[in-house]
Amino acid sequence: MLAMVLEKTRTDLRLAQIDRPEPGDGEVRIKVSACGVCRTDLHVVDGELTEPKLPLIPGHQVVGVVDEVGSGVERLKQGDRVGVPWLGGSCGECEFCLSETENLCDRSVYTGYQRDGGFAEYCLADARFCFPLPEDYPDVQAAPLLCAGLIGYRALRMAGEGNRIGFYGFGSAAHILCQVCVWQGREVYAFVRTSDDSSRRFAEELEAKWTGYSDQTPPDPLDAAIIFAPAGGLVPQALKAVRKGGVVVCAGIHMSEIPSFPYSLLWGERTVRSVANLTRRDGEEFLALAPKVPVRTQVHVYSLEQANQALEDLRHGRFDGAAVITI
Repeated sequence: MLAMVLEKTRTDLRLAQIDRPEPGDGEVRIKVSACGVCRTDLHVVDGELTEPKLPLIPGHQVVGVVDEVGSGVERLKQGDRVGVPWLGGSCGECEFCLSETENLCDRSVYTGYQRDGGFAEYCLADARFCFPLPEDYPDVQAAPLLCAGLIGYRALRMAGEGNRIGFYGFGSAAHILCQVCVWQGREVYAFVRTSDDSSRRFAEELEAKWTGYSDQTPPDPLDAAIIFAPAGGLVPQALKAVRKGGVVVCAGIHMSEIPSFPYSLLWGERTVRSVANLTRRDGEEFLALAPKVPVRTQVHVYSLEQANQALEDLRHGRFDGAAVITI
């Protein structure tokens, strides 16, 4: 099969012809049709996430059809259309797994990080961590739901039920969650990088109530803010923007250093919290919710051979919405 392989971090992926993998106990092999490109993929390739298996096939928003079923698999069969998310497996035995918070399992493994992912013609997946996909979504439109959607949805749950929600960074996850929030009757305040007028217009098209730059103060205090951009300096900015009792959620798996800030920004029972990965419950809930909104993903399509270009375009913010590789 063909695959884009990361042999060493901080280098380009290499197009290679390698052996097609065979599913083991509890696994399925998936013939990949599409795979989303995520900022986490950049963190892996750039060496900011420091424990990848190498060589590695990145990609963790995988859409495809079950091609072969390993022993012990009962819930999936050949021909099933499934999605494979970032969380690729957990131990199933620890206190976190037994309390449905397997996203915190110390022995968890991740697709496109410790398991080969979807920048390839085929990939293996733990059958327990595959999701059936809504029928109304073409493969390309479904791919961003599997990380931008799922982890974004978890971040929104952590933000609480407040009406005024701020998004710092208006990329793949924010453009999905903006649609969810508007459907729920909430007000979205979109913060973008200075002079990023394209993202501002994109947020306005998705009915954000207010758009501005990340160093600006919104016209009304926010009930909650979700930080999607991996910039630690946004934490004090978001704390300034939320009301007393408000919540600031750091939604990325990697963030630059958070600068010191005065206690007065945190005082008033404001909360700062992180989101770690996702649970299968998040997947089940969000994939049932998305067609009701309905969430429409805006995608920019690349071929498998263009994976490096997709990563570079994401790094420099050259598109709105999500990037997806088609196989």
